[in-house]
Amino acid sequence: MMNNANEISHQTKLFGYIGAEAGVSRFSAVINKMFKANSDDVMMIPMNIREDDLYFTVANMKKSHVNGAVISNEYVNDIIEILDEASSMVKRTGMCDIVFKEGEKLRGDIFTTRVLTEYLKDIRASKVAIIGVNPHAKAFSFLACGFNVSYFNENLEELMNFTQEVEVRDADLNRIATGMSLDMSNFDVVLDFSDFDSLEMIEKLPLHSIDMKNTKEFSCLRKRAQELNTKYVSYDDMIDKLTAQAYRLITKG
Repeated sequence: MMNNANEISHQTKLFGYIGAEAGVSRFSAVINKMFKANSDDVMMIPMNIREDDLYFTVANMKKSHVNGAVISNEYVNDIIEILDEASSMVKRTGMCDIVFKEGEKLRGDIFTTRVLTEYLKDIRASKVAIIGVNPHAKAFSFLACGFNVSYFNENLEELMNFTQEVEVRDADLNRIATGMSLDMSNFDVVLDFSDFDSLEMIEKLPLHSIDMKNTKEFSCLRKRAQELNTKYVSYDDMIDKLTAQAYRLITKG
């Protein structure tokens, strides 16, 4: 078998890990160790793909020998139009982080947000502050049952529309903007899904700050957490949990 000899056979299932700098991520190496440990004839290959080449690369999977791919954080909002089929969560949020090839069709799903919610349960987080209204924020909101969530955004009208879209009743809506002064230390965790260049308006952060960005992406939350000497958790810090979930999805079929 492939994983015993580290060779690829005609029967080996191939999956890609697609990112701008996928080769420096531990994702492929960690999940390949799991395949090998369990004698699975599966291999994940890191694929460094520029943004300009993303559409062609993913679309070309339909006629390739690749069985699917995990999509790195920077591209999760950019492949929806390529999919032939999508889970209800993908359709409702507009993001996709894992793709499976079925025949010559591509089916998309989301797994990273489910890992995030489980991580928050592991650290016993209850009070959660979400900054921003992007697809990540949508996905978390749909899965946020059991959490006490407060929503923050620069534009309150946009935030009201967002909470209506994700069907949150009586939502706690708050404005966050440059020039303000915010103390967020009463929360258990801050999730930043915004497009802010700086979070200097936050004077105090809680014990945990998370934004699901990989270490090669700029993170204003990471910068602010370092300045305030609080814990910051990135996509890469959750690699073990992310790969475990991806492993289950890839091998169950």
